[in-house]
Amino acid sequence: MVESKDDGSRIERGAGIAGDMGSQKALQKCDDEELRRQREEMVARQIAARDIHDPRVLSAMRAIPRHRFVPPERIGEAYADTALPIGYGQTISQPFIVADMLAELALTGDEKVLEVGAGSGYAAALLGQLARQVIAIERIPALAERARRTLADLGITNVEIRCGDGTRGAPEDAPFDAILVSAGGRKVPKALIEQLAPGGRMVIPIGDPFLGQHLTRIVKDAKTGRLHEEVREAVRFVPLIGDDDDLA
Repeated sequence: MVESKDDGSRIERGAGIAGDMGSQKALQKCDDEELRRQREEMVARQIAARDIHDPRVLSAMRAIPRHRFVPPERIGEAYADTALPIGYGQTISQPFIVADMLAELALTGDEKVLEVGAGSGYAAALLGQLARQVIAIERIPALAERARRTLADLGITNVEIRCGDGTRGAPEDAPFDAILVSAGGRKVPKALIEQLAPGGRMVIPIGDPFLGQHLTRIVKDAKTGRLHEEVREAVRFVPLIGDDDDLA
């Protein structure tokens, strides 16, 4: 807003505001540069140094600004080696765990991917860098809407956020070449197994959220449809909630 006075100081007042706006833009640029530096350091020290070497995953982690997916009061912690709360009892996962799950999916760029438990939308945004099409389902409406806005602000157009029960998957869009489940349950939802394409990969935390979960990679045999499971490191995710009472 530009104020005017009877003594003709309108131009001076306007110039002052323009100067303030210029300072704000300069400060924002500095903030962006510092956050970019932190992101590069995150990739180098937290991810590449822990033996994740997939160049596409590392590139995606460098490209997607994690600080855009955390609450404003947490921006200073956005590139820390930890999960962070995003509200409604949910979290944005530790960067290393996200990168590890993405690497286990072994995406080449032409896949259709389903994510269950979109949360902030961070993993979905990363998947958008690695796959052709992504459908991400979040059960909490406020989080789903926030994720949609963030993705739109970043100009990400190949990711669709839906609000609903992710344990049901998206049968109308199946089969999926890969499925990423960003919440932990005692077992794999039957609907997700059915919607995984022959030769497809699923990464999901399995186990009791309080007694112990392990990241599990599941591959559906392209010829027989049999599932091959590989149990990986211990993790702790928020509970997978859906229609099946045995999930969490």
